[in-house]
Amino acid sequence: MLTIVRDLARQNTEFLFGLMLLAVIVGLVILSYFSPYGPSDIYLLPPDMPPDGQYWLGTTSRGQDVFWQLTTALRNTLYFGIGVAVLSRIISLVVGLVAGYAGGFVDRVLMAINDSIMVIPQFPVLILFYFVLKDGMTWTVLIVVMASLGWSYDARLIRSVAISLKTRPFTTQSVYSGMSMRKILLEEHLPYVLPIVFATTMNNMIWSIGMEITLSVLGFTDIETPTMGMMIYWANAHSALIAGTWWWVAAPVAAIIVLFLALFLLSMSMNEYNDPRSRLNRMGARDGGCGRGHQPQGLL
Repeated sequence: MLTIVRDLARQNTEFLFGLMLLAVIVGLVILSYFSPYGPSDIYLLPPDMPPDGQYWLGTTSRGQDVFWQLTTALRNTLYFGIGVAVLSRIISLVVGLVAGYAGGFVDRVLMAINDSIMVIPQFPVLILFYFVLKDGMTWTVLIVVMASLGWSYDARLIRSVAISLKTRPFTTQSVYSGMSMRKILLEEHLPYVLPIVFATTMNNMIWSIGMEITLSVLGFTDIETPTMGMMIYWANAHSALIAGTWWWVAAPVAAIIVLFLALFLLSMSMNEYNDPRSRLNRMGARDGGCGRGHQPQGLL
């Protein structure tokens, strides 16, 4: 994995820029652990103070420092996105690898479940869960629910790769050597799909964070836990733009744009890395070499 990151940083400007933006976000997340204020403390500071030397991003109408509130909100939102992405990647890996390798009845059953999840309207289902669970709709429950809805597209992609790997000679040799299905999937097939998993992780984080922001802005989550969506929710509840406290809205919106841009650039770069033709084209352009009609002899 470190080799892939090094190659991408050396060959792909978009990946390097996305990595730098993500480093800024991670830096703010680390700063959140040194915040002088509690995440839920309110009316500790003079309200509606514009940005200045003392309050870098101003204060809210609830007497909170926007900068420190932003660092905590970024931390919670990023952890939420990572939690959904990791859990949904595990589900998609298990379903995709098993369906592609096993085939037959197992494949048909798993793909029937996969396609059923794929056509479920996700946003209305999440709102329904909120009204059914209400006080029981904690962030942990929301992570599990969203992960249960966010794995189907990637599972089908992994399955297509697993079907191809099943016919490779090394898989046949592994079967003849007595390796179990679990060992074949973990030791032989998993390394081939990991680049796809890393690329889809970024896409899944964009989706889950975007969904969290939407739900939070509408008040369908725990309004006392600071997240990016919750900052916008409280700013809207206090009519921040009308009252002239624009910095209360501008700070989280700018941070969301930077976070989404970083994840998008990383995802796009890794998708390009997974495509050998795109990778060769970029390497040829970088070396001043091989445009169309000037392919390297060894690759023909």
